[in-house]
Amino acid sequence: MRGMHLLSARCSISNNQLFRGIHLSLYAHTAAATCCRVLTVDSRDQNMAGTRRKKVFVTGIVPSVGTNLLKANGCEVDQWESDILISRQQLLQNVKGIDALFCKLTERIDKELLDMAGPQLRIIGTMSVGFEHLDLKEIKKRNIQVGYTPDVLTDATAELTVALLLATSRRLFEAVHEVKSGGWGSWQPLWMCGKGLKGTVVGVVGAGRIGQEVIKRLIPFKVAKFLYCDRNRKKEVDALGAEHTTRDSLLAESDFVVVTCASTPETQKMFNSVLFSKMKSDAVFVNTSRGNIVDQEALYDALQSGKIGAAGIDVADPEPLPTDSPLLTLKNCVVLPHIGSAVLVTRAAMSELTALNILAGLAGEVLPSALNVSFFAALMVFLSTIAIVIGPTPPGTGVINLAFLCTLSKWTSPTNLVLPVWRSVILLMPTSTTTTPSLTMSPVIKFGTPVAVIIMSAVFVKTSSCSLGVYR
Repeated sequence: MRGMHLLSARCSISNNQLFRGIHLSLYAHTAAATCCRVLTVDSRDQNMAGTRRKKVFVTGIVPSVGTNLLKANGCEVDQWESDILISRQQLLQNVKGIDALFCKLTERIDKELLDMAGPQLRIIGTMSVGFEHLDLKEIKKRNIQVGYTPDVLTDATAELTVALLLATSRRLFEAVHEVKSGGWGSWQPLWMCGKGLKGTVVGVVGAGRIGQEVIKRLIPFKVAKFLYCDRNRKKEVDALGAEHTTRDSLLAESDFVVVTCASTPETQKMFNSVLFSKMKSDAVFVNTSRGNIVDQEALYDALQSGKIGAAGIDVADPEPLPTDSPLLTLKNCVVLPHIGSAVLVTRAAMSELTALNILAGLAGEVLPSALNVSFFAALMVFLSTIAIVIGPTPPGTGVINLAFLCTLSKWTSPTNLVLPVWRSVILLMPTSTTTTPSLTMSPVIKFGTPVAVIIMSAVFVKTSSCSLGVYR
């Protein structure tokens, strides 16, 4: 076991010129390769003396590609290096005065920690796709940017989901136990029989990135029908041959229920005794999303009483799951220790993307993968671009829009505001210069669209920290 200590890597580099010459290039994301970023540093900046290096605290052992990127770009990196998770006390002690925080799901980032860190904290990079450990409301109050790591773990998690489904339905862990305990006797026709996929109905709750990849991987197993429930019908999921339906219909029809939705206030404890009672008595339940989506007492009762056939879970609440949990006493329940993304290449990509988010945040640039308002600023750019095409607008709209943009600039990079500012300037011009002759529209559209753009943008900014969607 490594000794419990802090590593400090200090590199001399200009504070003012710290991030000049950072270039990001994105490789295409395919089923065979994760999304990778390459970062290069202008050598001129590495040789310049500066006033203060940017301080980054890394809360644990992570793939070195991430910390190496931070060091290569002149950051002063302090890292907690131990096989034991950092304690709350040590965490609070080591965030004092930092400019950026590189954290994981295991650390709670709340008001107490943010107060201890200080007002200079500009960016939090979490090496996760989940963000329930972050107090987003408090973070937003302080205008701190947040980066996370979606997409890079999609394939790994989808693979693990299929593996867990098969291990549960075909009773693989029970079979291994029988071999090791001497239970393997002469061949019997019904011994260790499980449930196959061919000709069955598979229901996916939450058809986001991971849910879609699970469906793709199960198609070769000759599944009879795929069902999915999501907030809205999705063309890309329909294209896979899946049918959009209600949650209750999905539970009633499915032989396999696969949960790949995100943890939000509306999904916490969603799978309770009521929902388990709506499933088939031999249904296999698989959860690789978040543990708090399932009422574990209700799951135990459903498995123990025969309301459902079996369950495979890679997540629990709490984590780690206590060794005296009733779920661990059941033969028809497979529990894995949250290893959905536990692929070396995937974890390295997560570490790299977290570092890139941090570097971009410190440089005042757009984050490669932002969790907070930058996403909605991009949406505002899109809406404003549409509004540009509309043409003439009421007097004063440009002034209102510019005022709103000044407020928005507190939360997002100026590069996000180029098109909206352009839009506002156009709005300040005489009507004749903004008219688009090729378009003939009703006064409602002409005058209502700019106002709607401003209102919608304001709503998006206000709710950006909590409206990221239910399904992953």
